[in-house]
Amino acid sequence: MRDLIVTQNITVDGVIEAGDWFGPADGGPAVLDALREQMTRADAFLTGRVTFEEMRGYWPAQTDDPTGIAAYLNQVQKYVVSSTLQEPAWEPTTVLRSLDDVRRLKDDTGGEIVCTGSIAITHQLIAADLVDEFRLFVYPTVVGTGRRLFPADSPQSLTLSDCRLFPSGVVLVIYRRSV
Repeated sequence: MRDLIVTQNITVDGVIEAGDWFGPADGGPAVLDALREQMTRADAFLTGRVTFEEMRGYWPAQTDDPTGIAAYLNQVQKYVVSSTLQEPAWEPTTVLRSLDDVRRLKDDTGGEIVCTGSIAITHQLIAADLVDEFRLFVYPTVVGTGRRLFPADSPQSLTLSDCRLFPSGVVLVIYRRSV
């Protein structure tokens, strides 16, 4: 059985909605190293359609990306949860039609499945109790408004499994779902 990992950039007040509160390099080289470490363990990348289409419009064109993120995203097996997407046009990609397909993917063998961004799908995964671990890159910022990681109607019991402070002030907090 594979672990499904939700990785999010998040503010101190819990907002995960993208805005101008962080940029890819804001965490510094140590945060990039932590992301690269995650990439070595994950052989599947899961998103919703909107995030997938945004990423598909950006990452394949990044030919001089020194972070390694473009190279990883261009080669990793991508899974998109969508009832409308017909042709992904970014290989290798498989379209999943439902959370039942995600459950079957978790039952396969392989490395970790990472879901990043995709607020709507992340909320659905949380509600369906499919998330095994949350890797939260907490940025030292308070924005006050925006969509949050956990919807108000989704209480969670989590166990801290790791915590790392980076020189930039970003903190990586890793929680496992308590069973």
